[in-house]
Amino acid sequence: MKVLTPVKVNKVFGRLSSSAFIAVLSLVLASLSLNGCAQTGLSTHVYTSDTDGNAKHSASIEKKSTSIGKQSTLEDKQPVSSTKQFTIGAERYSKYLPLLAGKRVSLVVNQSALVSTRNASPSNTIEPEEAESSNNLAIQLNTLKASQRNQHLLDALLQRSVNVVSIMSPEHGFRGDKGAGEKVDSNIDAKTGLPIHSLYGATKKPTPDMLNGIDVIVFDIQDVGVRFYTYLSTLHYVMEAAFARDIDVIVLDRPNPNGRYVDGPVLQPEFSSFIGMHPIPVLHGMTLGELAQMIVGEQWLDIDASSYNNAKLTVVPVKDYQRTAHYSLPVPPSPNLPNDLSILLYPTLCFFEGTDVSIGRGTDFPFQLIGHPLVKFGKTQVPVNANNAAPHPKHENTLLNAHVFTNANPVILEGSDSKQTIHSYSPISGLDIATLIDAYSRFSEYNKVISASGDSEETFFSRPDFFDKLAGTDALRFQIQTGKTPAEIRQSWQKNLNKFREKRKAYLLYEDTD
Repeated sequence: MKVLTPVKVNKVFGRLSSSAFIAVLSLVLASLSLNGCAQTGLSTHVYTSDTDGNAKHSASIEKKSTSIGKQSTLEDKQPVSSTKQFTIGAERYSKYLPLLAGKRVSLVVNQSALVSTRNASPSNTIEPEEAESSNNLAIQLNTLKASQRNQHLLDALLQRSVNVVSIMSPEHGFRGDKGAGEKVDSNIDAKTGLPIHSLYGATKKPTPDMLNGIDVIVFDIQDVGVRFYTYLSTLHYVMEAAFARDIDVIVLDRPNPNGRYVDGPVLQPEFSSFIGMHPIPVLHGMTLGELAQMIVGEQWLDIDASSYNNAKLTVVPVKDYQRTAHYSLPVPPSPNLPNDLSILLYPTLCFFEGTDVSIGRGTDFPFQLIGHPLVKFGKTQVPVNANNAAPHPKHENTLLNAHVFTNANPVILEGSDSKQTIHSYSPISGLDIATLIDAYSRFSEYNKVISASGDSEETFFSRPDFFDKLAGTDALRFQIQTGKTPAEIRQSWQKNLNKFREKRKAYLLYEDTD
C-alpha cells in the first residue's frame, strides 16, 4: 500500500425498523473503487512508510506519468470482507502529533470525528499499529470494531496536551444536529470553552479573524464519497484560506463508504457551486485525503503561485484500508443519513431533491424511500412531518404513497400500470439511473391532470436548476426528458469518466484488490 504523509507543495439513523434490518444491511454494503498511481499534477516531496512503519523518502514526483499501482477496469466491484482491522488516520497519533508540538491548532471537525479510547493514556506511546504482531494486546486492539470509536478527537488531543485553540464547524454543525441547509451559528463549546467558528453561516470559508493565531489546521470529517456532499467543499475552502496565510493543513483520512464506485457525469464548470466545486464525477471513489491531494495537485485552489509554493499539506492515511472492505460508520455523518442503507442510497436518491418526489425527509426513513402524495410509488403510506432533521420537509403534513427500500435489492416499484412494461432493475447501489427514469415516467398521468387545469405540464423537475447542480450538467435532465435509456445515458459519461480515472491515479493512497 502506498502511504503518504507530509506533502510539501512546491507548485502547484431516522431509525432502522429492527436489528434484523441492520443485519441485512451490513451484508449489502461495501466500499470499493479503482486504483493505481500514474500522472501527477504537482512537484512534491512525498514521505512514505513501509509496512514495518519505517520512514522512507521517495524522490520528488514530477509532472510525468509514472506507474506505482494498478488500475482496475471494472466500474463496480463486489464487496469483500476483511478480518484485518484498519486504523483511521486520526488514531495514528505517532504520525501527526509531532507536527502539532508547540503549535496553535484549530480543528475542522463535527460529530463524526470519533476515535477509539484504546489509547486513552497520554503516557502510552506505543500504538497498536506499531506493536509486534506476536503481542496479544496488539492483536486484541487491532480487532477493535468501528462502533467502539466513541471519543471525540477534540478530547483525545486535549488529553495529549495538544494546544487546540479553536474549532471550525461545517454544515450540520459541530454536534451534527442541524438539518440540510440550516444556518450554523458560531458558538462556544460548553465542555472545553473553546470558540466554535461556523463554516456554514455568514461564510463557508474561514475568515482572517478565524485564522488569527493559528499555526496548523487539522481536518477530520467523515465523508460519504459523493461530489455534492458538502464536506468536500468545506475542505476546499479550508485549504484555500489556510495556504493563503501560510498555515499548514493536516487531513486525517477516513474510509469512503461508497468508495467502490466511480460513476456519474463529471461536473462542468458552469454548474459549479458549493454542492459541487470540482470537475469530478458524482461518485469519485476517493477519500477526502486523496481528494485533498488532487485539489492541490491540480491547482484548483484560488490562490497565487507563492501560496502554492509555501503551502504544506499532510495526509495521514488509513492503515490497512481497502476500498473493497465493508465500512459501517460509527455515527451518522449528518441528520438525514441515519444508517448504512441511507448512505448507500444517497448517491441516487439525492437527485430527487431537484424534483417533486420526496426521499423521506420528515419521515422515519430519510433517504430510504421515494414517494409522493398524488403519484403512486408504492403501497406504503408514510406521513411527513417537520422534525429536527427536516424543519421544512417537502410535502409536509401529507401522506406519501411510498416505495420504502427495506433492503438494497428491490425488484420492482409497486403500482405500475399493468398495461405498461413493469420496470425491473438491478440493486440500488452506486448511481442508479433506472430509478430516476422510472420515477419520471410515473408522473405522465399526473402531468395530464395538471396540464388540463392550465398549469405547466412539467411537474417532476420542480427545481431544475438544483437538479442540474447536483448532476454537474443539464444533460442528464434533458436525457431523462427525451426518453434516453440508462445504457445510453451511462455511455455519454464514459469519455470524461475515463479521463478522470487517469487523472486520479496520481493521488490515490490505497490499492484495490482484484
